[in-house]
Amino acid sequence: MSILDRFRVDGQVAVVTGAGRGIGAASAIALAEAGADVVISARTEEQLKEVAAQIEALGRRAVVVPADLNEEGEIRGLATAAKEAFGRLDIVVNNVGGTMPRDYLSTSVGFLERAFHFNVSTAHALTTAAVPIMVENGGGSVVNIASIVGKVTGRGYLAYGTAKGALIHYTELAASDLAPRIRMNAIAVGSIATSALDIVMADDAMRTAIEDATPLRRLGVTDDIAAAVLYLASPAGSYLTGAVLDVHGGLQVPNMSLPIPDL
Repeated sequence: MSILDRFRVDGQVAVVTGAGRGIGAASAIALAEAGADVVISARTEEQLKEVAAQIEALGRRAVVVPADLNEEGEIRGLATAAKEAFGRLDIVVNNVGGTMPRDYLSTSVGFLERAFHFNVSTAHALTTAAVPIMVENGGGSVVNIASIVGKVTGRGYLAYGTAKGALIHYTELAASDLAPRIRMNAIAVGSIATSALDIVMADDAMRTAIEDATPLRRLGVTDDIAAAVLYLASPAGSYLTGAVLDVHGGLQVPNMSLPIPDL
C-alpha cells in the first residue's frame, strides 16, 4: 500500500452537516473523491442538490436531507438516513455551528445557551446516534469543526469562543470514552474564505488587514479544511484520537478586531 492509499475511504459512508456550502460542502466532496458515499444535510435543498451533483460526478452516491440541524430529532435522524440508504456509517463530520459576535453585556444567558446548543449539543446528538451504527462495522471516525477562537481570546467572541472551546474539550473527553473502536478529533479553523466572510471579501482594505494579521498572510480556503477532514477521517490519521488539528494560518490571536469599546 502506498502512502496515498492511506487517504482512501473506499466503501465507507459519511454524514456531513452544514454541507450545502463552504467547509461542509468541500468536506463532503473531498470524502467522495476519496471513495465514500455521503449523506449531506443543511437547511437549503437547492444548495444540497448542487453538492450532490458534484459527488455523483465523482462516481459516488449522495443522499440529500434538508433539515433544521438545530433540532435534536432532525440531526439524529441523519445517522438513521445513512443506515437506511447505505447499510452502514463510518465517518461523521460535525460541521454545522456558528454564532454572531456580541459584546459582553449584550450576551444574555439565552444567547450563550443557544450558542452552546448549536455548536456542541448538535454534535453530541448526531454522534450518539451514529456510534451504535458505526460499531456494527468495527468502528469509525468523527471530526468536529471547531475554531481558533475556542483557544484564544478576543473581544466579542464570548459566546462563540466559549462554545467552540467546549467543543474542543468535548472532543478530548469523548475520544477517551469512544476509544479504541471510534476515533474523534477536531479542527481549530481560522478565517476561511466562505460566504460567512462575504463582507470581508468585498472590502479590500478589510481583507488586507486580516491577511496582514495572519502569519501566513492569507485567508484559508475550504479545501484547506477539507484536506484536514480527510486526513483525520481516513486511515492516514488512524493513530490520532482526541487531537485538535490547528488549521488557522498560524494565528495566536483573532485576526478580526471587533469595534467593541471599553465598558
